[in-house]
Amino acid sequence: MPASHAARRRPGPGGVLVCGAVGSLVAVGLGVYGRVHEPTFFAINLAGFSSGLAVKSWLATVAFLLVLVQLGSAMVMYGRIRSIAPGPWVAALHRWSGRVAVLVTVPVAVHCLYALGFQTGSMRTLLHSLFGCFFYGTFVTKMLLLQRSHVPRWSLPLLGGMVFTAMTALWLTSSVWFFTTSGLTF
Repeated sequence: MPASHAARRRPGPGGVLVCGAVGSLVAVGLGVYGRVHEPTFFAINLAGFSSGLAVKSWLATVAFLLVLVQLGSAMVMYGRIRSIAPGPWVAALHRWSGRVAVLVTVPVAVHCLYALGFQTGSMRTLLHSLFGCFFYGTFVTKMLLLQRSHVPRWSLPLLGGMVFTAMTALWLTSSVWFFTTSGLTF
C-alpha cells in the first residue's frame, strides 16, 4: 500500500477538531439565541400537565432514563459489562434509545430557549443554561464524528461520556429541582 493511502487511513485529530468546532458553534449559537431572544414565558403545554415546566420536567426525566440505557448499552458494547454478550441487539438498543432521547429533548429545548431564554438569575439557572448549550454542542460533535471513518478510538466514548454528564446535569438542575420544589406533579 502506498504511503499516501496509509496516511489517509490513519486516525488524526483534524476530523475531531473540525467536528468539535461545529459542535462549539452550535453550543454558542444556542446560547446567543437564548440570551438575545426576549422570553415569552410560554412555549409548550400538553393536555394533562399543569404547566410547561411540568411537561419539561417529565420529558427531561424520560430523556435521562433513556440516557441511562445509553450508558449501559455503551458499557456492554465496549466490554465493560462482561455478563451481557454484546450482540447486534445492543448496538440497535444504543442507537434507538439515543434517537428517542434526543427526540424527547427537542420540545424541552424549544421551551427553554423560546419561553425562558438563557437565564443567569441564579447559579442553578446559569448552570442549567450552560449545560443545555453544552449538551447540544457535544451531541452534534458526536453525531458528526459517527459519520466519519477512522476517528480516534477515544473520541466516541469521551463524547458519549460528555453527553451523559451534560444530560445528568440538566436533569439535576431542572427536573429534580422542579420535583423537589413542586412535588411529583403532572
